[in-house]
Amino acid sequence: MLEERESKEPAMNPFQKNESKETLFLPVSTEEVPPRPPSFPKKPSPKICGSNYPLSIAFIVVNEFCERFSYYGMKAVLTLYFLYFLHWSEDTSTSVYHAFSSLCYFTPILGAAIADSWLGKFKTIIYLSLVYVLGHVIKSLGALPILGGHMIHTILSMVGLSLIALGTGGIKPCVAAFGGDQFEEKHAEERTRYFSVFYLSINAGSLISTFVTPMLRGDVQCFGKDCYALAFGVPGMLMIIALVVFSMGSKIYKKPPPEGNIVTQVVRCIWFAISNRFKNRSGDIPKREHWLDWASEKYSKQLIMDVKALTRILFLYIPLPMFWALLDQQGSRWTLQATRMNGNLGFFVLQPDQMQVLNPFLVLIFIPLFDLVVYRLVAKCGINFTSLRKMAVGMILACLAFAVAAAVEIKINGMAPPQPDSQEGFLQVLNLANDEVKVTVLGNENSSLLEESIKSFQTMPHYSKLHLKTKREDFHFQLKYHNLSVYTEHSVEEKKLYTLIIREDGKSISSMMVILSSKRNDGSAFLHYNVYSNLNPSCSRYPVVHCRTKDENFSLNLGLLDFGAAYLFVITNSTGQGPRVQKIEYTPANKMSIAWQLPQYALVTAGEVMFSVTGLEFSYSQAPSSMKSVLQAAWLLTVAVGNIIVLIVAQFSGLVQWAEFILFSCLLLVVCLIFSIMGYYYIPIKPEDIQGSADKQIPQIQGNMINLETKKTKL
Repeated sequence: MLEERESKEPAMNPFQKNESKETLFLPVSTEEVPPRPPSFPKKPSPKICGSNYPLSIAFIVVNEFCERFSYYGMKAVLTLYFLYFLHWSEDTSTSVYHAFSSLCYFTPILGAAIADSWLGKFKTIIYLSLVYVLGHVIKSLGALPILGGHMIHTILSMVGLSLIALGTGGIKPCVAAFGGDQFEEKHAEERTRYFSVFYLSINAGSLISTFVTPMLRGDVQCFGKDCYALAFGVPGMLMIIALVVFSMGSKIYKKPPPEGNIVTQVVRCIWFAISNRFKNRSGDIPKREHWLDWASEKYSKQLIMDVKALTRILFLYIPLPMFWALLDQQGSRWTLQATRMNGNLGFFVLQPDQMQVLNPFLVLIFIPLFDLVVYRLVAKCGINFTSLRKMAVGMILACLAFAVAAAVEIKINGMAPPQPDSQEGFLQVLNLANDEVKVTVLGNENSSLLEESIKSFQTMPHYSKLHLKTKREDFHFQLKYHNLSVYTEHSVEEKKLYTLIIREDGKSISSMMVILSSKRNDGSAFLHYNVYSNLNPSCSRYPVVHCRTKDENFSLNLGLLDFGAAYLFVITNSTGQGPRVQKIEYTPANKMSIAWQLPQYALVTAGEVMFSVTGLEFSYSQAPSSMKSVLQAAWLLTVAVGNIIVLIVAQFSGLVQWAEFILFSCLLLVVCLIFSIMGYYYIPIKPEDIQGSADKQIPQIQGNMINLETKKTKL
C-alpha cells in the first residue's frame, strides 16, 4: 500500500545520512531572486456587466474554446486519415500520430521561452496562431484527392502537422496565464473562477469537436470518398475565428512585458552545479552539503534552495510517462479497434473516431463525482487517501482499462472470418452464365476444391483455400458448361482474396479474376465492369447509386449495406431484362458492438481524473511559487515522452494487437509499483514550510576558494 508520511514531526527518510530535511530540501520564498523588470502600469479595464471580471477575459475564453475545437477536432480523424487516405499501415499510422502528439508537448517549452524572454504573451499568441492557421490550411490541402498524388499529400500533411504542433504547443503555456494577467490582485477570487470557466471551455471544445468532425468525415462525401478535407477544414476555420476573436480584444488587454524565463535559469543553475562539481574533484576541496550547493558561486542562495525543492518533485516525475503512453492511445489503437466493431446502435450509427467523445464527456462527469462523492466516502471510511495514493490508483485503473481492451480485441479476432496465411489464397466463384458451371482447379493439391457445380448467380457461402508453392503462382482452371470445356489460366498471390467471375461469351464462356483486399474495415463497395464507387453505409444503409453506360443512365438500389462490411457488386445488362446486380459480401459485417468499448473508456477516464488532476495539485503544493512554471513544463514533457514510448512499441514490438495491450498494461503495473515505493519514502512538505522559510539560507562555504576552478566566474 502506498503511504505518504504525514505528521507534525515528519519521520526522517531512511535513505538520508542523518541530514535534516530542512537543510537539504527546504524550499523558500523568492525574495532573493534577482529583481524583475518593473511591473506593467495598471490601467482601468472595462468590466463585464458591472462585475469584477474584466471584459478582456471573454475574448480569451472564446479564443480557447475555438482553439481546442480546432486541435481536438483535427486530431480525432487523424489516425483514420493516415490509414484510409494515405494508405499507411496501422503501425505507421499509430507511430506518426504519437510523434505528432509528442511534438505538441515539446513545443510549449519553446513557446514559454519566447513569451517570457522576448515577445511577451500577447505577441507570442498572435504570431504562433498565424503559424497554427497556416498549418491547418496546408493540412486541409493535403486531404484533397485532386491535388497531386500520394507523395504530395504526404508532404503537405507532414508540413501542416509540424506547423500545427508548433502553433498549439507554443500558445499552450501563454493563453491561460495571459487571462490571469487581466485581473487585479484584489480580485483573486474572480481569477480562480475564471480558471474554472477557462478549463470548462477546453473540455467543451474537445467534447463538441470529437463528435462533429467524424460526422463531417464520414457523413459527407467529397470526390466519392470520405471528406477528410472538410473534416480538417472546419477545425481550420475555427482556428481563424479564434485568432480574430483574440485580436478584437487587443486594445483592452493588459500586456505585461517579458519577465525572463525561470526554466532557463533552473537549467543553467543545475548545469553550472554539475560542471562546477566535476571541475573540483580534488580531495583538498571541502565537500558541500548538497550537490546543488556547487552553484553558489554564480547563483543566489534563494534560487538554489528553490531548485532543491524542485528536484524532489521531478524525481517523482520519472515514472509518469508510462501512464500517458496508455492514455493517449484512445486516438490511435483504440480508434483502430473501433473500426473492427459495429457502430450501429439502433438509434444512431457511431463512427469509429467518434468514440473518443466519451473521454471529455466522462471527465465532466467524473471530476465532480469524485470530489463530492467518492473521495468523501473514502474519507468517512477512515482511509487516508493521499495524493500519491490517488495517482497510484489512477495507474491501476489504466492497467485495467488496457486489460479490458485486450479482452475485447481477442473477442473481435474470434468473431472475424479467417484470413489467408503465407502461401495461401482464398477463392470465391461467381457464375453469371445462364446455367450451372463445373469449375475444376487443375493440380494435385487443389484438385478436390469446388467439387459441386455452381449454379447461375449462386452466392458462395465461403471461400475455398488455394495452396501455393511460392508467393505467386499461376493456376489452371477447367470450366465445363453444357458440353463445352474451357481451359483458362490466372495468377494468384499469397494472402489475398479472389473472385473468379464466369460469364457467357456468345456460345462459349469466359472468366476473369478479381483481386479483393484481404482486409477492409471502411464499408467500401466495389462496382465492377462499368461503374466504380466507394460507399459509406453511415450515410444511408440502403443506398441508391446512379450508373451510366454508353447507351443509358439508370439507378440501382444496392440493398442493405452493413457497417464494416465490404462488398463486390457485379452489374450485368441482359437484353429485355435490363440491368441486373449481383452483390457479394467478401468481408462480413462487424458483429461486435462498439458499445463494448465503453468499460475501457470509463476505466481510463477515471484513472485520468485521479492521476492528472491530483498529480498537478500535489506538485504545486510541494514546490515554491517561483517553480510553478518549471513544474508545468516538466509535466508536459512527461506527456511527450509517453507518446514516444508508444511510437517505439508500435514500430518495433511486432506483437499482435491484444498482446500489445497486455504489454502496456503490465509495463504500467510495474511502473506503478516503482512509483508506490518512491512515494512511500517521499516526505511531504507542509504548505506553511513553503511560505515561511524565507529566512533559511545555505551555510556559508568555508575553505580556500582560490583553489576552485570557478574562481574566474563573475559572481
